[in-house]
Amino acid sequence: MGTSQEEFATGERSTRNRVARSILDHGPSTVAELAGRLGLTQAAVRRHLDALVADDVVEAREQRVYGTRTRGRPAKVFALTDCGRDAFDQSYDKLAADALKWIAEREGGSEAVAAFARARIAAQASAYRKAIEAVSPDERTEALAKALSADGYAATARSAPLPQKGEQLCQHHCPVAHVAEQFPQLCEAETEIFAELLGTHVQRLATIAHGDGVCTTFIPKISHTTHNAPASTAGRNPA
Repeated sequence: MGTSQEEFATGERSTRNRVARSILDHGPSTVAELAGRLGLTQAAVRRHLDALVADDVVEAREQRVYGTRTRGRPAKVFALTDCGRDAFDQSYDKLAADALKWIAEREGGSEAVAAFARARIAAQASAYRKAIEAVSPDERTEALAKALSADGYAATARSAPLPQKGEQLCQHHCPVAHVAEQFPQLCEAETEIFAELLGTHVQRLATIAHGDGVCTTFIPKISHTTHNAPASTAGRNPA
């Protein structure tokens, strides 16, 4: 009897971890979305979410809407808390933050941190550039998403909601989110490199470091005559 109970508990933990992992990979999700992705009933998903909420792994939020709003109350979504993200994140956050503070204090303030951030993302960008150059212009955002996913960002690409004309690059995980809370230069440098790689102006709509569930970057429909356009880092969509 004890073995059966132990197996049941192990199965429950495994399914609960799948629910949390699905939220990590896909961003804030409704009960219906989780049930569809995981092949579970909505009742089962709610039971696991209740346990995850009690353990401070996920939290319920009102769904954010970008673009044109529809009538009715926004659906409730479940997002990972900082505690929940830490369970998947093995970055040495304190060490990284301390190093950047030292750079800022000894080597030239925020400009020195910005220079470090640009150098860091430039070193990563060689693999991203190869992925983008290997596909047609219409496939570049998807190629960048796959390359980012290989670096642990759990990224996806999707069409932007109307009336916007373009795509949204969504990063559902950020290995340096806690450090970026203190040093936004990391996010700004990343946005700049996206613009350079894609050859068009881009706009950051949301970031995990600012408390959003997903880092979201709007990429307008690319004009093939535009190259190395500057990035927009002037905040997030207020919607």
